[in-house]
Amino acid sequence: MSNTINIHNDPNAAARKADHIDLAINSRTAARENDSRFYYEPMIAAHPSDKTNMARQFLGKTFNFPVWISSMTGGTEKARIINQNLAKVAGKFGLGMGLGSCRSLLDSDEYLDDFDVKKWMGDQPLYTNLGIAQVEILERNKQLQKIAELNKKLSADGLIIHVNPMQEFIQPEGDFIQNKPVETIQKVLDQLDINIIVKEVGQGFGPESLRALMKLPLQAIEFAAFGGTNFAALELSRTSEMPRALFRCLSPVGHTGEEMIHWVNMLKEEMDTEILCDQFIISGGISDFLDGYYAISKIRSNAVYGMASGFLKYAMQHYEHLEQHVEKHIEGLKLANAFLKVR
Repeated sequence: MSNTINIHNDPNAAARKADHIDLAINSRTAARENDSRFYYEPMIAAHPSDKTNMARQFLGKTFNFPVWISSMTGGTEKARIINQNLAKVAGKFGLGMGLGSCRSLLDSDEYLDDFDVKKWMGDQPLYTNLGIAQVEILERNKQLQKIAELNKKLSADGLIIHVNPMQEFIQPEGDFIQNKPVETIQKVLDQLDINIIVKEVGQGFGPESLRALMKLPLQAIEFAAFGGTNFAALELSRTSEMPRALFRCLSPVGHTGEEMIHWVNMLKEEMDTEILCDQFIISGGISDFLDGYYAISKIRSNAVYGMASGFLKYAMQHYEHLEQHVEKHIEGLKLANAFLKVR
């Protein structure tokens, strides 16, 4: 948006006014279409500028904007360009990023270059990612040090452990989780001096799971709530006809981000001094900057919002397309911050 307006020489004025007339008829809104999450306050702020400050401290780092690029995969043949593009945009705009599953790197460096992207991120946080089943196996075999080695290779700031029992159960090649995930995570915390984020993969966490996680000295909890990419549903589509028919009822089970925000706020009042983790990445069902702005405004904790598929579409293309998309996303976020107040 230009910061200067020439009111005497606007060559587009006539065409723009004609467009306004033609489009006005098709742009009428019914009352039921109103976004009732916000108060719109046009009197109390000017348009945001390049100097608008939305920075916050999160994960011990400075985020220029409260946006997290959530873990995703694109297949081995696409992972390198996707991860590189995402890392570059995280570095440029001052965001944080979680890698897709790094399981393939535990025993081989064959695909290391696909994930080695910290050099494009400066001091912005980069987290590796392993499933709870793989972490459980490493702990059982007394090989947790492999996680520390992985993070060192990638100059990562910590590890994301994704907890996905529903996905593993439905997945044809799924792993069997023998122990309670909270117990496995506690063992990792006891044995390794690394930062850990715990996330789900599309079903979210119920209140008792959130309670258990908030008692652990984690860096953050990522919602991965119902409403985003649902990996149980994804795996269901890969199964044969009989299990697909039988287990279809499982894929809609889960919790929305709004439910989880309510529970976190409630648990904060109940737990008080028991809380060791009070940082959250609100992801799952975050379709745009308004969803993200609403979510981090509603939670009474230090939080950023995470998106995956919204960035993936552009990360698979040229970097310039992704950069333009993120730039416009941030412009929208700054506008919301200026003129919208959450009800």
